[in-house]
Amino acid sequence: MTEQRVRWGILATGGMSATFTADLVELPDAEVVAVASRSAEPAKAFAERFGIPRAYGDWESLARDEEVDVVYVATPHSAHRAAAGLMLEAGRNVLCEKPFTLNAREARELVALARDNGRFLMEAMWMYCHPMVRRLKALVDDGAIGEVRSLQADFGLEGPFPASHRLRDPALGGGALLDLGVYPVSFTQLLLGEPSDIVARAVLSEEGVDLQTGALLSWESGALASVHCSIVGGTATSASITGSKGRIDIPYGFFFPERFTLHRDGRDPEEFTADPADGPRGSLKHEAAEVMRALRAGENESPLVPLDGTLAVMRTLDTIRDRVGVRYPGEAARAPEVTPA
Repeated sequence: MTEQRVRWGILATGGMSATFTADLVELPDAEVVAVASRSAEPAKAFAERFGIPRAYGDWESLARDEEVDVVYVATPHSAHRAAAGLMLEAGRNVLCEKPFTLNAREARELVALARDNGRFLMEAMWMYCHPMVRRLKALVDDGAIGEVRSLQADFGLEGPFPASHRLRDPALGGGALLDLGVYPVSFTQLLLGEPSDIVARAVLSEEGVDLQTGALLSWESGALASVHCSIVGGTATSASITGSKGRIDIPYGFFFPERFTLHRDGRDPEEFTADPADGPRGSLKHEAAEVMRALRAGENESPLVPLDGTLAVMRTLDTIRDRVGVRYPGEAARAPEVTPA
């Protein structure tokens, strides 16, 4: 890493990698120098598409590339533990897509690897780095709506998805919760922290993954949150936070909002809108910029996406899966790491 530029490696060549790389190459202080896949052809095609100088047909070559400062891992989430672990063990810094891992045990192992090796590690929860979400959190933390009493958030896709689709494949960590539900859960915990109790229900597919899941989270403060995710119905993908002195409403796309409305008791509603300079609403450049800022500062984790927060989200996802009876291959023989009821 030079003072001006951070050299990136990309692990996997699917849609998320393409979206991230397209945003990354627009940053003047980022340089994508290598890409890897499990076979050579997709890596070469990806490299040609984005003008990347080195393409590897295996993960190990990328891990050994000493000219890579940080690796973006965007494999299916069932492979996050293996992929990110390989990079960390080889001395690479890592930005790993969400959900961070399949379960809290795997997440804890990755965090231990990063800390033991003195490497940077961050979950690619880009919502936490989005300027509008940061602005909203600052308002809530500053007491703009008083003490948070309740929160609602949802994320659902219309579907239907065939049984062969990755979203319905248990071996790939399929289901609505890990792919979509991680957003409302993470949004909730950004504002309220880890819940003290969880009640959940789900509709499961024939393959044993959740088609839709609803959960009620509660805190000792008395706050409640209702979260919902679905791969069988397109939802509003909105959120609302109610406090003792007001409310914040976020319309479609709560995790990359273009606007939100603050309602304070006794005042006219206040509309907050995104700055056009922040780029397209779905831009991933903010999380990349945060990774590069942290690396230059010598930080091994980001204060915006702290590892302890990621672990707390994974514990919540484990608890919800425990409540609704979703197990992935290899998990049946051991109890999940859950939050006590």
